[in-house]
Formats: sequence, C-alpha cells, structure tokens
Amino acid sequence: MGVLNCTNDSFYENSRSLLLPELEVKIDQLILEGADIIDIGGQSTKPGAIQISPDLEIERIKGALEYIKNSYPNQWCSIDTTSAQVAQYAVTNGVDIINDVSAGNLDVFMLDLVASLGVPYVAMHMQGRPENMQEAPLYSNVTKDIIAFFEEKIELFKEKGIKQVILDPGFGFGKTIEHNYQLMAELDQFTDLNFPILVGVSRKSMIYKLLDCTADEALSGTVALNTFALLKGVSILRVHDVKAAKEVVQIYNQLNLYK
Repeated sequence: MGVLNCTNDSFYENSRSLLLPELEVKIDQLILEGADIIDIGGQSTKPGAIQISPDLEIERIKGALEYIKNSYPNQWCSIDTTSAQVAQYAVTNGVDIINDVSAGNLDVFMLDLVASLGVPYVAMHMQGRPENMQEAPLYSNVTKDIIAFFEEKIELFKEKGIKQVILDPGFGFGKTIEHNYQLMAELDQFTDLNFPILVGVSRKSMIYKLLDCTADEALSGTVALNTFALLKGVSILRVHDVKAAKEVVQIYNQLNLYK
C-alpha cells in the first residue's frame, strides 16, 4: 500500500503535496514501482494534526482520485479518512477500501456506511485523537490491550454486517517508542484474531528517534521493520517507498519457497 498524502502537513515532507501536477507525478511513481493499493488521504493524522472539514478533505483528494481512475482504471485505491462523508464520496468515485485510523470512533456514521457499501475496511487502533494522542500514552500491556480492543470491535463489526476487515495495530498512534517496539516484537499474536494485519511504520519516529536521524534518513530502518513484520505474519505494508517494500516482499516470498 503506497501512501499518497494530499496534504501540506503530513510528517514526511517528500510524501505530501496540495498541487495536482505534483500529486500526478507521485501517483505515476507509486504505480511504476508496483503499488498494489494507493492510499489517498486529505487529512493529516500526524501527532498534533489539526482537523479539517470533510468538504476540504474531499476538495484535496478529488483531483488525485480523478487522475488515478482516468489514467489507471484498474488500480486499487483506499481512502484514508475518519469521516463517513469523505468515505462515501471516495467509494462513490471508485475507491475500493476504507482505511479508518479511528476504527469508527471519530464518526458515529462510519460503521453503518461501511456495512451499507460492502467494501473492505481497515480498522486501526489509536489511543485518543491525532491532536492529543502522543501527550501521555498509557497501557497496562500494550499488546494485550490492543488485542482486547480489536476483539470488541470484531464483535461490533459482526453485528453491523461488516465482513471484510483488515486490522492495523496503529504504530505511532498513541504509543511511546517502547510501546511500538513491544507491539512489533509481539505482532504475531494479532494473527490469532484471524483477520489480515496491516502495518504502517514507514519513516516514523519510532525509527528515526531510535536511530537519531530524520524521517528522510529512515528508509533502512523502515526496510528492517517491514521485513520483521512480514516474518510475524503481516499481510499488508503501508509505505512511502514502494520499490523498497516490493523488494522486501520479493525476498520474503523467495525464502518461503524453502520452508
């Protein structure tokens, strides 16, 4: 899953733009490098991000979505949003998957909408909201707490009739560096929930703060964690650098031939 940030404030500068010509170049590159899914977002969810209106969010993604569907009609896309209004617009205009960092907690209409649309739904764990999630993250045991969160959500999804679910533990969303690395080390425990797992650690602070570098310099750390995540049973890697991730997957698949 390749990231397309139609924003001006996402944490990794090279991934973001509000200008359609620049977004078109980014889209071409993601597809050239082999992105299976392009994750389109108009609302930054970095720590401290300011919430914008659904109408502005739609305005930001509209041109990029039209470009993908006109130029690459068979390309799978997801919409990265917590807004049911934005999700409705995106799916109506050709998006295949809804990727919600709040797992339905920030919009009371989201889960009913997902059920009515019948599209795959990425449900992510986040403690708090983007504007406050990193102020004081607290867990009794981060892995067990998030598994319990998903167990409750899975029951709710069943009640709503949502069948195609992908779970994302939410690296960096209301977690300290220590929480993030415990989650990564224990990631295989999430496979017991019997849903595909998505991981998004690309160039995040859990890498660049640990390695004392910048997001620009965090590719090798990203590759290392993506490799580890695959070994732990993850199904989808959400990344800024598709070529590097595809190479990780290719090597992982080659190794699996000898199991």
